Amino acid sequence: MTAEFKIISWNLLHSVGAGAEDVQALVTRYRPDLFLMQEATARIDHLPERLGGHYARVVLPGRQHGLAAWSPFALRNPARSLPLQNGILVRRVCQLLDVGPFTVANVHLSHGQMLNRRQLRRIAAVLPEHAVILGDCNMLGAPLLPGFHDAGPRQMTHRMQGMIPLRLDRCLLRGVKCLSGEILDRGASDHRPLLMVLAPA
Repeated sequence: MTAEFKIISWNLLHSVGAGAEDVQALVTRYRPDLFLMQEATARIDHLPERLGGHYARVVLPGRQHGLAAWSPFALRNPARSLPLQNGILVRRVCQLLDVGPFTVANVHLSHGQMLNRRQLRRIAAVLPEHAVILGDCNMLGAPLLPGFHDAGPRQMTHRMQGMIPLRLDRCLLRGVKCLSGEILDRGASDHRPLLMVLAPA
């Protein structure tokens, strides 16, 4: 990897949304160093056959979907899973990825606005000094996470039918610089991918 890290994060909308071919199209176009996915199902497991590289997926307990990550580079250490406080219906986990200069937490947090902030604090407590929390935070308003800066674009990232657009996908940084960030076209999902270019502080 270079001094700059290009990361894409996308909630795929599990089995009815974006598939491996959609992820492949974004990888081919933008050449990310790391591609994070939320609501990824087993049909995404074929990514390495399409793209090569390195891939890891963790399924949410009791669900068919979960968190996944792909990179053309080998991670410094194997991806890890961190259990989070459970929501009313869904048991949540976080995927931790060591990319070298910093650690990335791939997240799909609960909808409860107090609960998802407590989940953020649990994640922050296990992360090193240089860290990124990136993904679908299901969060309205400020994250209220000491030490972290909300660096993602301010555009809306999610629109459910019949609802106003919401900015649910976030990039929170500690000890890492944001060089640029943009929201990509929605494609087959109900979320728009988040493209971040980061560098060690």
